[in-house]
Amino acid sequence: MAIFIGILGLVFVFCFCSALLKWNELRYRRKGLPPGTMGWPVFGETTEFLKQGPNFMKNQRSRYGSFFKSHILGCPTIVSMDPELNRYILMNEAKGFVPGYPQSMLDILGKCNIAAVHGSTHKYMRGTLLSIISPTLIRNQLLPKIDEFMRKHLSHWDNKVINIQDKTKEMAFLSSLKQIAGMESSSISQPFMTEFFKLVIGTLSLPINLPGTNYHNGLKARKSIISILSKILEERRESKDNYEDMLGCLMKGNDDRCKLNDEELIDLIITIMYSGYETISTTSMMAVKYLHDHPKVLEEMRKEHFAIRERKKPEDPIDCNDLKSMRRYNKKDRAFLLLRVDFNLHDYFQVLLAHDAALGGAS
Repeated sequence: MAIFIGILGLVFVFCFCSALLKWNELRYRRKGLPPGTMGWPVFGETTEFLKQGPNFMKNQRSRYGSFFKSHILGCPTIVSMDPELNRYILMNEAKGFVPGYPQSMLDILGKCNIAAVHGSTHKYMRGTLLSIISPTLIRNQLLPKIDEFMRKHLSHWDNKVINIQDKTKEMAFLSSLKQIAGMESSSISQPFMTEFFKLVIGTLSLPINLPGTNYHNGLKARKSIISILSKILEERRESKDNYEDMLGCLMKGNDDRCKLNDEELIDLIITIMYSGYETISTTSMMAVKYLHDHPKVLEEMRKEHFAIRERKKPEDPIDCNDLKSMRRYNKKDRAFLLLRVDFNLHDYFQVLLAHDAALGGAS
């Protein structure tokens, strides 16, 4: 009897799950949408997306082509992995296409982050951001500061066995924090780093605000980071010191009409750190991996770098001319070194439609 009840229970669960999946597919079955699957209600295919990573996109593309629907990170999504179609979308933003991001990312990075605003607000925030990363500032201020930081930071790795993934994450964060807000004190940077890592994880999670979830922890981390940055802003306004880092330049502002308020300033700083951290940490880690896998290339680069260093005094930083003189750095086939990582992320992004449009045979 117990076995019969157990079998009956399994059959019921199977039928219920099948009906749930079918209902969710019918719910999003609209005329003109591309092929694809929507997964479970609420969760969609987020678990598979996060677990499989790039393979999820590859598998879906092999099944449905380069243009398909899915449900990822709490959002019904149309995925385009067609370079020509993506180029068309990017070049026609004024015709109804605007950038879109997962809800969890928008909530945690803030409503005033540059990726979430459009129109005139995006224009002046973009102008403010470009003013602090001009070629002159990069050449005269940013590059020497990065060189100084890297020398100091890497000196602590001597004669140690390290976890390169953890260390590149730490290096990327501390480097960004140093250039953006001039922070070096471990009493500030360590708590900031702990909360920042929670924030990063939260942006790639389902927007379910329950205690213990990554999304909930990400929102809490955002509040902690806002508190830290607000305190720094307050201290700097009370101080008469002149700060030459990015935060100092943003606080000064070049035009009173376009001067950022505190909310915009904090969201922009969080977004800059988030973008830089993700890019630098992954790139650095994979660069080390590929150099390890190609010892001949590593040896060539070592010789090249040592030759450049021999022409300079020990205390002299690397400058733009040194970078331009690096044959390996400037070689056209350097793509495999500078991360020809087959993530296909360059073919995947989100946009929101302001009105109906026909794309890739779907409408």
